[in-house]
Amino acid sequence: MTDSYLAPLWISLKTVFTATAIVFFLGITAAHWLSRYSGRLKDVIDGLFILPMVLPPTVVGYALLLFFGRHGPAGKILDFFGANIVFSWWATVIAAVVMAFPLMYMTTRSAFEQVEPNIQSAARTLGASEWRVFWTVTLPLAWPGVAAATVLALARTLGEFGATLMLAGNIPGKTATIPVALYFAIQAGDDQKALVLVLIVLLFSFTSLGIVGYWKRRSRRAKGYITS
Repeated sequence: MTDSYLAPLWISLKTVFTATAIVFFLGITAAHWLSRYSGRLKDVIDGLFILPMVLPPTVVGYALLLFFGRHGPAGKILDFFGANIVFSWWATVIAAVVMAFPLMYMTTRSAFEQVEPNIQSAARTLGASEWRVFWTVTLPLAWPGVAAATVLALARTLGEFGATLMLAGNIPGKTATIPVALYFAIQAGDDQKALVLVLIVLLFSFTSLGIVGYWKRRSRRAKGYITS
């Protein structure tokens, strides 16, 4: 009985922290690049980055299934090396990354755009390279927003269901994350297991919201909006 709770929890935790680490770097890179990019395709690229957020998760999952399936472009390459993504644990990570990326990207980009350009220009006039300006000026000033984006992305990876079910399926002990296990527990009429899984998700979600609230207050205090 305990394994039926621990297995989905363990799979979800591995997926959440792995996917969040990937989204963290991808989101920051994409947000910083597009915040400085001024080409004609800027709106198109921006739309592509946030597209998974406005599409139904099952549609995203089906697209990933076509892409990573045996007859898909990535699936053929992986099959050549004897590897397979579909119905594996890595499928849960990929689905979570794709669905959480728009949140990380949009929030981080907004944080970068709120950094005072004159401060960045001053660092450049003092001889700092773009790389150093980013790490010593832009990122520290935008950090409260980046941290909030990371927590939101982490919470999104935990709640991912549709794309995960399409790409990874429901394999107990392998790909059955908490949302997937919850769905099938309800389908099987196992109300006790469903309730426990719901409580776990609620606890995790409220904790995430509390952390986001903390970073917002810290950001406002740093900007002088809150004095106590």
